[in-house]
Amino acid sequence: MNSTDDTWFTTSQNEPRGYIQPRLLDELWFHTGTNCNLRCPFCFEGARPGDNRIEFLTLADARCFIDEALELGVKKFSFTGGEPFVNPQFVTILETALEHRPCLVLTNATEPLMNRMAKVVGLANKPNPLKFRVSLDHPDPARHDAARGTGNFNKALDTLGRLHRAGFGVSIARLMLPDEDSAVVDRSYVPFFRSVGVPDDITIIKFPEFHLSGSSHQVPEITETCMSHYLSAEQRAAFMCHFSKMIVRKNGQCGVYACTLVDDVQGYDLGPTLKAAMDRRVMLGHHRCYSCFACGASCSENE
Repeated sequence: MNSTDDTWFTTSQNEPRGYIQPRLLDELWFHTGTNCNLRCPFCFEGARPGDNRIEFLTLADARCFIDEALELGVKKFSFTGGEPFVNPQFVTILETALEHRPCLVLTNATEPLMNRMAKVVGLANKPNPLKFRVSLDHPDPARHDAARGTGNFNKALDTLGRLHRAGFGVSIARLMLPDEDSAVVDRSYVPFFRSVGVPDDITIIKFPEFHLSGSSHQVPEITETCMSHYLSAEQRAAFMCHFSKMIVRKNGQCGVYACTLVDDVQGYDLGPTLKAAMDRRVMLGHHRCYSCFACGASCSENE
């Protein structure tokens, strides 16, 4: 599927495809690169050690888009990977962003962050607050470690506590299983939170099955009628592509993508500048768009 194909604008039944017309830029995400210290089999991004599908973001890249985003009234900067702290310029990039707006970092909270903790703690003195979202896939260390490696649940949990004690905001991300009782699963984390001094009620972001990056899956198609019949204006406005963009570096140059989960289809590259990208209608044709439609999935956090 590409923006030049007929299927970009219509479904297989020749109905107008559902879309989001961006209205504002509240949040700008940066992809720091798909290089990661872990090799998780379910990784949405296919990140692993040495992977360069999405290249390391540089400080020069980030500065350019930070400046443009500020002109557009951005309220927050967020960072995801891969593991951001594998990127050798990441702490400097974060220092720069924190001079202007609050920041959120998604991390596995293992060695790359642990080894740079002394520098990270110093970021608590920046003009804007910094928050970390730590991946704790299941409230079961053995199940978490089965995918992420032995001992990594306890490393991530310990780092979560250290970050909280250093004065940073913290939250976690976990995997959402089909037909789970989400409230029960969320409460299962409380004993772990208490063991490292983290409040019981920190935010828990739940992700449904997004399938691997670059894969293709049959999901119901989203039409214009679906968007108006099943969703309210408020629900449509909650789609990330309505209020955010993501910067991705490929083949030596950066592009602006519609959201954090659609960097594997060329059609969602909205151009080299944020201003141009804000004028582009986002067609909901990626299989991950259906997760947003059906589950209200979002990488963003309300403050």
